[in-house]
Amino acid sequence: MKNRKYGKPVGDIVKIKNDFFEHNDKMLEMSAFQADSLLCQPKRSMCKICHEPIKGEKLYTSQRMGYYLCPKCGHLNSEFEDTDDFANRVYIQDSYENNYSEADREKYENRLNTIYIPKAQFLLDSLKEDGIEAKDVHLLDDGAGSGYFVRAMRKLGADANGIEISKAQVEFANTMAGEEILRQVDSENIAPIISETKCNVLSFIGVFEHIINLDEILECIRKNPEVKYVYLSVPMFSMSCVFEASHQKCYNRHAGGTHTHLFSDSSLKYMAEEMGFEEAASWKFGSDMMDLYRMLCVSLDQNGNSALKDYFAPKFLSMLDDLQMVVDKSEFASEIHLLLRRKG
Repeated sequence: MKNRKYGKPVGDIVKIKNDFFEHNDKMLEMSAFQADSLLCQPKRSMCKICHEPIKGEKLYTSQRMGYYLCPKCGHLNSEFEDTDDFANRVYIQDSYENNYSEADREKYENRLNTIYIPKAQFLLDSLKEDGIEAKDVHLLDDGAGSGYFVRAMRKLGADANGIEISKAQVEFANTMAGEEILRQVDSENIAPIISETKCNVLSFIGVFEHIINLDEILECIRKNPEVKYVYLSVPMFSMSCVFEASHQKCYNRHAGGTHTHLFSDSSLKYMAEEMGFEEAASWKFGSDMMDLYRMLCVSLDQNGNSALKDYFAPKFLSMLDDLQMVVDKSEFASEIHLLLRRKG
């Protein structure tokens, strides 16, 4: 029996993501730079997941970027390819990691407890249902960023370490932890590390959508019998895409920017089967209603209706969790946390 969970209160997320509300124009500029970087790349010729040729009409266009829905696996692909050149522009030249780190320790710990402890707890609860206790979990977190997930897993009793290509983020994570929990690796060494790891659990939290050589990474996982579970979170083709396409003067958090493709239930199933894995547990809790709320607030301000925004905001916020739960259960939410188990 698959463990499927829906929903997560979003109250604390409003405070953490307030930049999206207060600095819309600045965020739009960043998004435009990222779009410029992608628009000068080669056209995408095949689906990122199943390699079906991309053809036919675009499903929609948002922030100058066209999107195609794969008829074979249901994956959403942007019309331009993510390449090494694109990654160099948006992740290195643009100091991408600065958008995701909190230099203040109190804020770091708040983000850890609010966002990452629940993710780690869900993973451990799901593994326990498979008869695996926290003490038996040996986890390697790939693309570990500022070390949040590794810290969360360690706090809950698991053996966890991470790898990350950004030297600055590795130093930051280890400073916050007070010990070495991450190590810096160059991108070309990630695949060999995955091929040779003895860890029984790999995690990729917000990582698959950024990996250029995703096929190679998936093949390394498939061929390494030591890896019994893969835990991942990815952005999904969802209601947020519709809201973004209809609010072109608002920052597109979800599709676009560094997200050059989005997953679906069917494309994730296709990917898992190709790896020789199956779904063990899933947790869907999107930010679709938060995106709609933000876009309505920003648009009201832009149109000179700040008084109406102030009147509307608390009424909508009081309904937000209930509305998001409807979206989550509709299977069209913006995020999934998915635990895959090796077959056999």
